[in-house]
Amino acid sequence: MTVQPGDPAPAFTLPASGGRTVASTALEGHPYILYFYPKANTSGCTKEACAFQEALPQLGKLGLDVIGVSPDAMKPIENFAAKYGLTFPLASDEDHTVAQAYGVWVEKSMYGRKYMGIERSTFLIDKQGRIAHAWRKVSVTGHAEEVSQAAAAL
Repeated sequence: MTVQPGDPAPAFTLPASGGRTVASTALEGHPYILYFYPKANTSGCTKEACAFQEALPQLGKLGLDVIGVSPDAMKPIENFAAKYGLTFPLASDEDHTVAQAYGVWVEKSMYGRKYMGIERSTFLIDKQGRIAHAWRKVSVTGHAEEVSQAAAAL
């Protein structure tokens, strides 16, 4: 299943960095950015997370929260957040339930080997809890800025 702009955002409750829990019910009534990344402490994921961290002041002025989601366990996520000073919640979706609900747990291929993994994707959720914008197969460079511009237009 793949969610599209206009669809209701699938509900979630996940453990997150800093001893937090992130839940879609707690975000009702204001917009947020939910982005899925394959693995903490890898080069592309680090670049993407740091770009969102840099965009936080601008996104905060727009009233947006940012939540990163990966299939990593909490320990690597906590280490990643601490190492790069990431203040927004990074959530653990170890059983891939949320990734599957958003249609980003997909078959991938590297060096001829097929495996299941996260397709780097970002969703902008509006204050009505609907998907306002979806980016799939994200290229990291310039992505946070592109998402910020779309968020400003909400």
